[in-house]
Amino acid sequence: MVATDLATSARAIAFSKDVAGWYATVGVHPHDCGGFDATTVQALRDLAENASVRAIGETGLDFYREHQPPALQEQAFRAHCRLAGELDLPIVIHQRESLDAVERVLREELGSAGGVMHSFTGPPESVGRFVDLGLHISISGIVTFKRADELRETAAAVPVDRLLIETDAPYLAPTPMRGRRNEPAYLPHTAAVVAAVRNVSVSSLCATTTQNARELFRCAPLS
Repeated sequence: MVATDLATSARAIAFSKDVAGWYATVGVHPHDCGGFDATTVQALRDLAENASVRAIGETGLDFYREHQPPALQEQAFRAHCRLAGELDLPIVIHQRESLDAVERVLREELGSAGGVMHSFTGPPESVGRFVDLGLHISISGIVTFKRADELRETAAAVPVDRLLIETDAPYLAPTPMRGRRNEPAYLPHTAAVVAAVRNVSVSSLCATTTQNARELFRCAPLS
C-alpha cells in the first residue's frame, strides 16, 4: 500500500500487518507537503522501522496542480531521497509536468536501492533517462485510454527487467472501467494492453512484472 502522508503511512503499515503478501510505503505526497520539516522526516524514519515497509514515498514533484510551492516540493523530495538512501530502501516517485526537474533531483540524491517512476507518462525517448539512473518504470491504466498512443509506445520501450504495471487506485481506472473507482481487480485490463504492445502473452507479462516488483521491493514469493 502506497502512502501519501503520515496518517496514511501508519494506516498502510497497519493493513500490511494483517494481510499476507501486503507491504507498505511511508511518505508524503507533493500535494501534501505543506509544513514538511525535520520532524516529518523523523516521523517517517520511525515508521520505516516496521518490517512491512519496503519503500519510501510517494514523493516527487507535481507542477501541474501545484498544490504546494515548487521549492517546498523539491525540499521534501530531496529529504525523501536522502531518507531512502539512509535506509537502503527504494523510492516511489510521482511526476507530473516535472520530468526534467525530477531527473535533476534524482541525479543528485537517488540512493543505491533505486526506485520506481510510478504511473509514468513520459514519452518513449525519456525512458532511458530514468532507467540509466537505476529506476523502474511503472505503467498505469492510462495506457488503455483511447488517446494514449504515445504512452503505449513508452510501454513498449521499457526494458523488460525494469517494467512494472500498477493500478494507482482509486484513480485511473482502465478502459472499459474508466470513470469507476479503480481497484486491483481491474489490473488485467492494463496488463492486456501492455502485453499487446510488447507482443508477449499476458501470462508472460504478469510473470515478468511480478518478478521485477519482488526484486525491487525485496518481497518473498507467496507460499
